[in-house]
Amino acid sequence: MDYGCEGSGGVEMMFVRKSMFTAFLIGVAATGVGLGLKAAVGVGAWDAFSQAASSAAGIRVGTFSMMMNLSCVLVQLAILRKEFKLISLLQIPMAILLGFFVNVVYYDILSHVNIDSYLINLLIYIGSLVVVIMAVALIMSISFLSFPLEAACMAVASKTKVRFGTVRQLVDVSAIFGAVLIAVLWQKPMTVREGTVIGMLLFGPSLAWLIPRVQPLVKKLGLTGEDVS
Repeated sequence: MDYGCEGSGGVEMMFVRKSMFTAFLIGVAATGVGLGLKAAVGVGAWDAFSQAASSAAGIRVGTFSMMMNLSCVLVQLAILRKEFKLISLLQIPMAILLGFFVNVVYYDILSHVNIDSYLINLLIYIGSLVVVIMAVALIMSISFLSFPLEAACMAVASKTKVRFGTVRQLVDVSAIFGAVLIAVLWQKPMTVREGTVIGMLLFGPSLAWLIPRVQPLVKKLGLTGEDVS
């Protein structure tokens, strides 16, 4: 019996399963992002900058987000060089899928939806935040791919010896500053609002709380097998 082939087949099957599950969760996360954008009460720092910059540039927000995430992959390549894992190139289709689905949800599916109630929009935003947190927690739990931004921050942290959390916070601060600057200079709607503050307060702690609680589900789905990297 050829155990080597059997083992290889198992790794390949796990790779396919994790890829499909991750692609599904990217669609879920994009739905959450699209709902948050539609609520128009402010979004996370990274999305706030993407929304402000895309408005100033006259392109779709998902497309700009796609470009930003692809630039994060380039940052990893430039910093890590030979240490860059080949499987991390899957962040490229990940970025493209995320941007594509955000465009579909925000500009197509929700294009004719208008809600005038501030309270309902705030509840929609909180619901969208829950959806994104759940999707990100599940993606992180299968230990397959990191989002390009987080992976780029980890690369910077590894080379500069600065803590990952500090690097990530600096990115958020820079994104908020950039979003506000664009809104002022280009006279665009302010994307940094109360939702941005809510997201900054809830996202990290909620993610840390949820990850160990979704790991049993990931294990039950059989997505904690061989390391495909």
